[in-house]
Amino acid sequence: MTRLAVTPPAPPRFATTDPEVEVGLHRIFCVGRNYAAHAREMGNDDREPPFFFTKPACAAVATGAVLPYPRATANLHHEAELVVLIGEGGADIPEAEALDHVWGYAAGNDLTRRDLQAEAKEMRRPWDMAKGFDASAILGPFHPAAEIGHPAQGRITAHLNGTLRQQGDLSDMIWSVAEIISHLSHLVTLYPGDLIMTGTPEGVGSVAPGQDCVVAIEGLGEARFSYRG
Repeated sequence: MTRLAVTPPAPPRFATTDPEVEVGLHRIFCVGRNYAAHAREMGNDDREPPFFFTKPACAAVATGAVLPYPRATANLHHEAELVVLIGEGGADIPEAEALDHVWGYAAGNDLTRRDLQAEAKEMRRPWDMAKGFDASAILGPFHPAAEIGHPAQGRITAHLNGTLRQQGDLSDMIWSVAEIISHLSHLVTLYPGDLIMTGTPEGVGSVAPGQDCVVAIEGLGEARFSYRG
């Protein structure tokens, strides 16, 4: 019998609105520049096809985490995002069928080592170490689409120590959830447990040690974390 030479950690599991149900994660895909105002604040003003970067599944942590400040950065940014959980996989998914592949939704925070990202952009290098570091995806509880439907509008905010830093509406997204899923599935085969973080509105900014950051989406609750002082 063949034995596994190296045993990786078990896939992370996260809460849903049903206390008896958890979901497991497979991969995390993130959409860049999916809100026009945020694209402008980052120096871009063109509507372009969606592009993607990734985080490892082990980068995800549940809401309420108290974390050490990330190493190798002096400029850590919050990014409030709608998170989509794939429940049924597939490839080359038509846009009209894309929402049938969604298990549910959550609020999330795509943490970014902005100084490393800026350096990578300047040197035309990948963003991996700016986006895919430890504890860089904060996730709230998942809400089943079978119960809440598919939110296409609703207020999305980020508060830092109680002060509003980001606000927008899901209706401001340049590419809809269905368009994102369809486009991504033409690049890679999607599997159950894949997450898609769908982009952030304007107002991204730094989070310092000792600060508390809360992302909230109307109808989807919160993704909260803090850094140790």
